Amino acid sequence: MAFFDFLGNAGKKLLGKGDDNEAIKNEIESSFSELPVQGLVVEVDGETVALGGVATDVATKEKAILIAGNVEGISKVNADQLVTLAQISEENVSTEEVFDPVFYTIQKGDTLWAISSEFYGNGSKYPLIVEANLEVIKDADKIYPGQAIRIPELIA
Repeated sequence: MAFFDFLGNAGKKLLGKGDDNEAIKNEIESSFSELPVQGLVVEVDGETVALGGVATDVATKEKAILIAGNVEGISKVNADQLVTLAQISEENVSTEEVFDPVFYTIQKGDTLWAISSEFYGNGSKYPLIVEANLEVIKDADKIYPGQAIRIPELIA
């Protein structure tokens, strides 16, 4: 997976108020109802944050990457050490791991309807995008330029 790029000048203001590693770790952990990543390790180095640990599934892994990348001052997320249970299980090789996540950076004037129309050919499917991004989209009517979101695969 390697590095994921984000806009460093957009996002939630968490850095510079104490322990940056702990601030991003707390943001990821508090965004889920259950502990999303076992043994979560966060290391901030300038504008890059490295994530490590074991996520319950691919969607959780992608959401953790998005949460970390949607912090003002972070322009890259290194998720090389963030794996899923399926990746470490010899018995269960998941086909989900083959797909690269699709991230989209919201531009000025974008709406979830327009984004859904672009990716799915149908604007009314925007609730799928909202549901996949509950940790970063708190209100479907409030998205902002520079915010990165995950575009879930449309299952036929």
